[in-house]
Amino acid sequence: MEPAAVLDMELKLLLEAIYLRFHYDFREYSIASLRRRVAQAMIQLNCPSVSRLQEKLLHDPDAFPALLQYMTVQVSDMFRDPSYWRSMRQLVLPVLGTYPSLKMWIAGCSTGEEVYSLCILLREEGLLDRSLVYATDINAESLRRAQSGVFEMERVARFSHAYREAGGRGSLADYYTAAYESAVFDKTLVKNVVFSDHSLATDSVFSEVQLVSCRNVLIYFNTSLQERAIRLFSDSLVRKGFLGLGSRESLRSIATGMAFDEVVREDRIFQKL
Repeated sequence: MEPAAVLDMELKLLLEAIYLRFHYDFREYSIASLRRRVAQAMIQLNCPSVSRLQEKLLHDPDAFPALLQYMTVQVSDMFRDPSYWRSMRQLVLPVLGTYPSLKMWIAGCSTGEEVYSLCILLREEGLLDRSLVYATDINAESLRRAQSGVFEMERVARFSHAYREAGGRGSLADYYTAAYESAVFDKTLVKNVVFSDHSLATDSVFSEVQLVSCRNVLIYFNTSLQERAIRLFSDSLVRKGFLGLGSRESLRSIATGMAFDEVVREDRIFQKL
């Protein structure tokens, strides 16, 4: 058997063990992405093979939290893809503002950059006080960091530039305090945010919302898991609710995508029919 085939067999066994032991389901994630992430984890956890990594997971209680940091996506920026946020400000929020109250879902919120971006946008458009935002992820450590609202100061210049490009009405510095080489964001921004564990692979709909934002998560799923996720989003959204995806993501090859109309093609913003 070819080495690549053996590696894929080991990966499948590893994912099955993770599911049975820890109830995290990565079995429908893109195999190419998993190969890269597991390879990185093997180096850091000092495991010469995937089989040894599986053995370590099953017998070392500290191994799985360490592995989870590699298995989940934690790459994000505030106001990433500024044109997306401009379109949200100019086209989506004026429609959402017609509702007496708002519920929104940020799926795969990672360490919170998108959460704070959305909340700043909502505050500037006068909608924050009547909005409830669900911020979900499968990584408990990422959720903890998201709740803290603390980001490295060396990243803030990039955040500030993107904020201005996204049509920010003031200065990003209005929303944070500098302390010990970190930027600590205003806690009142997330006073109406519920941070919660949720898996797009195994969990179900938990609320009816007017906006779902799930950006740069579907690219790590295979087709069947993408279909499941989009079906969850469709079931969650009210009629004429909005869905925002990442710049490299599309609904064209997904059957459930027929339930949506494109609002801004280049920014991957859709509306439920």
